[in-house]
Amino acid sequence: MAISYPATRRGDEADLCHGERVPDPYRWLEDPDTPEAKAWIEAQNRLSDEWLSSVPARAEIRARVAELWDYPRHGVPFEKGGRWFQFRNPGLENQPVLHVAESLEGPWRVLLDPNLLAPDGTVAVTSAVPSEDGSLLAYATHAAGSDWTTWRVLEVAGGTELPDVVEWSKFSSASFTADGAGFFYGAPDRPEEGAEYEAETRHLAVRYHRLGTDPADDEVVFATPEEPEWLPHATVSDDGRYLVVSVSRGTSTESQLHVLDLAEPGGAPRTLVGDFSVEAEVVANVGSRFLLLTNDGAPRRRIVSVDLDGPGPGHWREVVAETADTLLGARQCGSQLVCWYLSDAHSKLVVRELDGRFVREVELPAFSALMEDREAPPVSGRPGLQVVCFGTTSFTESGSIWAHDLESGETRLLSGSQASFDAAAYVTERAYATSPDGTKVPLFLTRRRDLEADGEVPVLLYGYGGFDIPVVPSFQVAAAVFVERGGIYAVANLRGGGEFGREWYEAGRLGAKQNVFDDFAAAARHLVEAGWSRPERIAINGRSNGGLLVGACLTQHPELFGAAVPEVGVLDMLRFHKFTIGWAWTSDYGSPEDEAAWRVLRSYSPLHEVRDGVAYPATMVMTGDHDDRVVPGHSFKFAAALQHAQAGEAPVLCRIETSAGHGAGKPTSKLIAERSDLLTFLEGTLGLARRGAS
Repeated sequence: MAISYPATRRGDEADLCHGERVPDPYRWLEDPDTPEAKAWIEAQNRLSDEWLSSVPARAEIRARVAELWDYPRHGVPFEKGGRWFQFRNPGLENQPVLHVAESLEGPWRVLLDPNLLAPDGTVAVTSAVPSEDGSLLAYATHAAGSDWTTWRVLEVAGGTELPDVVEWSKFSSASFTADGAGFFYGAPDRPEEGAEYEAETRHLAVRYHRLGTDPADDEVVFATPEEPEWLPHATVSDDGRYLVVSVSRGTSTESQLHVLDLAEPGGAPRTLVGDFSVEAEVVANVGSRFLLLTNDGAPRRRIVSVDLDGPGPGHWREVVAETADTLLGARQCGSQLVCWYLSDAHSKLVVRELDGRFVREVELPAFSALMEDREAPPVSGRPGLQVVCFGTTSFTESGSIWAHDLESGETRLLSGSQASFDAAAYVTERAYATSPDGTKVPLFLTRRRDLEADGEVPVLLYGYGGFDIPVVPSFQVAAAVFVERGGIYAVANLRGGGEFGREWYEAGRLGAKQNVFDDFAAAARHLVEAGWSRPERIAINGRSNGGLLVGACLTQHPELFGAAVPEVGVLDMLRFHKFTIGWAWTSDYGSPEDEAAWRVLRSYSPLHEVRDGVAYPATMVMTGDHDDRVVPGHSFKFAAALQHAQAGEAPVLCRIETSAGHGAGKPTSKLIAERSDLLTFLEGTLGLARRGAS
């Protein structure tokens, strides 16, 4: 259909940055609540819906996405005080429901149903933390996709709500004291009324809420007022003796570690790691001896033993040596240590003694990854409990839950993959692209087994490449429908991610960020050179930092792609640090206040690299109107700039989800609509249906 874009006013705002005048004509779109911005949002959504409705397969795609989404999904069960807890969704419930049982075998009963909290499913339970004896449950709710958290407490036996309501927590879990009298949590200063979704998040402190008291009187137990950008996170040790406080600077992976002895109320914190020179995370303790997961002297991480009475690095003793695989995490389960690794970007699970001796590797399905859900670790277990629970998923397997017996070494299936998807008809392979500097960039390619490399296969290429976060196999309904319709779902493991250790991460951050975009472009070229596709049939997609990736690649190489879908992307690299938690990302991107960093950011900032008169690929910018992590102004300004500059006939759409944020806790109904529209957009731009497609 012919495109007539909504009129978008171009203002005369500009910034003087390090001697260069930088126009910002769509600055007014940074405030989504003005009448002008609201009218613009309505007009953009109207245009997007009209265009998507013109695609004949829209209803068919929506029906198949809803059908495939309708399967039972179980979270990894976790235990406290002899009680077991598990999130379950029978299929199309907007939010998963928390169940409880007195044994792993059940019977299970409903403890907390988030679907009753809001008629449209936009209130999500994002964290559930039982007390040590399993009698109480602290749970966190997020509304409309916001990062703000409200904590409430339930009595597990009867499901009775306690009167405690702790508001305005952020970027925090909860951790009960051993006696269940209260819990620790993190919160910044309360935001000013009316500015809750725009205010910068700084001055995060660890607080203690004693049940039955006024949250306004909660004690601050750890804070760094002189360092407002330090982010503390507190966890009570498994033995209940210590409060371990990990402190990071923004999103940097390096951290300090401090320990408060809860047996000595009012005592000063003692330091395990006192600077930000290395990554360090407590994974277990035996008395005052702590096991730390660290990258000190080990880019792919190792585990060392540290004594609280002599914590200096000179006293560290290696327990688990670095291997060729990337060690992501570990925890004490029973009297042993369970470690989870990435081996060529898929999961590996290893049981060791507490002194590091190898016991066994737990067999996992091929090309699978451990499931992660909410803020819980992917492996459920604790000292004294001989059962370890975990979940696995892959590009073609929708999720299985397993229990491993530490004494017998046996693993049994608790619940298997239940999606109506014929996994046997598809295959996942490894491929490798070559980046311009010679680096080999791995890809996962998932396709129908009978698909031939005829140069015409539609491709959906996904990437992230940042913040030391690995991209691993996982079942995505939209990707499954895409390959059902005859496409290839390609997932690139880009530099900047966490798949291959510290060196891989460092090669894609700060001044080396361009490597990430080069890697992604190389992946697209590889798919052409290998005979699978051609540029006009390749779409790129990514979220958040991955939205930046897509925005940078479509502006740098518009000729390489037929379609692009940046979601909730960081797209204005010169002003990202001015909103909510954006300042924390300078650890990965660099600060625009620093001239050298600014010049790097300016060289690839997607908003500022849009050029008039260029034929850009078909683009659908996607965001949520309540995103208070990557504020929607990024997406609004980028879409407006692309619409203004577009010299080709390909559409530039902006799809804005209402009552939605960055993604966490989004209700199923909105997810189905969102993923269906993404596939409809690809159908209308690439053409998905192919001969022989099922």
